[in-house]
Amino acid sequence: QVQLVESGGGLVQAGGSLRLSCAASGRTFSIYYLGWYRQAPGKGRENVARINWSVGSTYYADSVKGRFTISRDKANNTMYLQMNSLKPEDTAVYYCAADTTGRLQYPYWGQGTQVTVSS
Repeated sequence: QVQLVESGGGLVQAGGSLRLSCAASGRTFSIYYLGWYRQAPGKGRENVARINWSVGSTYYADSVKGRFTISRDKANNTMYLQMNSLKPEDTAVYYCAADTTGRLQYPYWGQGTQVTVSS
């Protein structure tokens, strides 16, 4: 089992920045990837970014490339999402998820944190 707890969401004006954190606990040695997903009202879930827990390689959705940066602190079992140049369309609930399968499948999810960007 892996437990995930997100923090750092909030309300920010367009053009502003936020940093999300995802603290992992439990069987963290079984993690292959940690990912950030988001879901806006009435929309499907989008994989915003992911990071290979071991080697640190990253992936970004086109919608956030150049504005968001994913990183991890293995010593503290924490992942971050630095979000800059935020846009109203970034408004969503952001979730972190853990892949313990190695096949980009995510059986473990956090409870989510709300990010609201005002125009």
